[in-house]
Amino acid sequence: MTEPLFERVALIGIGLIGSSLALAIRHHRLARRVVCADRDPEHVRLALDLGLVDEASTDLAAMLAGADLVVLCTPVGSFGTLAGDIAPLLAPGATVSDVGSVKELVLREVAPKLPAGVHLVPAHPIAGTEHSGPKAGQVELFQGRWCILTPPEGTDPQAVSKVRALWEGVGSMVEIMEASHHDRVLAITSHLPHLIAYTIVDTAVGLEDSTQSEVIKFSASGFRDFTRIAASDPVMWRDIFLNNREAVLDILQRFTEDLTRLQRAIRRGEGDTLQELFTRTRRIRRSIIDAKQA
Repeated sequence: MTEPLFERVALIGIGLIGSSLALAIRHHRLARRVVCADRDPEHVRLALDLGLVDEASTDLAAMLAGADLVVLCTPVGSFGTLAGDIAPLLAPGATVSDVGSVKELVLREVAPKLPAGVHLVPAHPIAGTEHSGPKAGQVELFQGRWCILTPPEGTDPQAVSKVRALWEGVGSMVEIMEASHHDRVLAITSHLPHLIAYTIVDTAVGLEDSTQSEVIKFSASGFRDFTRIAASDPVMWRDIFLNNREAVLDILQRFTEDLTRLQRAIRRGEGDTLQELFTRTRRIRRSIIDAKQA
């Protein structure tokens, strides 16, 4: 049996990603012990009852004691406060990581608060569902999915290597990029689609009652897929939009301009323009399928 990558992995927060990561780490024996801290006593109880972790508690200090890897799995808006809370509790030489969807925030809010000798290796697994909470965990959630690491300049290479090995060990493909580039890429591939989905569903909510009931009745025609995305954790997505606002607003402006051009083409009956657009976007979908990311 090979030695585990880490002795004690402490997850802070045990929602969808935290519970899935706990299951995957234990399944692949990547750590000797996996523990979690969560401020919700019910989440702590569920984490133990479901066998997600070896230990769970609302006591942050108890869970972080001796941990050589600490992973922030809470909404990104809590990272700044959380970093200050964990800083005096971290073991010398420990590595701190996260699973958040905004990486410049981690460098801005977390990095300055960590003590010397503690390594920071931010991470973002590109995986998830619309479900949340400890019961949503899936051991195969990260299988065949990308995980992006955004270590700041000068990060200890061994710490980066071990975090990379952890994500590869749970089935992910790993890529390393700058935090600012990550945030811009995710603004178009993830953040904007969620914003559009929330808006479309909210538009439907605002319709008169008779039409609204028909929207729900005939939702299989496309609306259903938007409702799946729009059912994602509202606190998590609130924090993502507030903390990646510059990239999101830039991409949203581009989208608004493209939408205006499409609106004009429909109004003017420009069928060739519409067909060209739909043909071009269809190729993107096929590329995603070919890349096994569908």
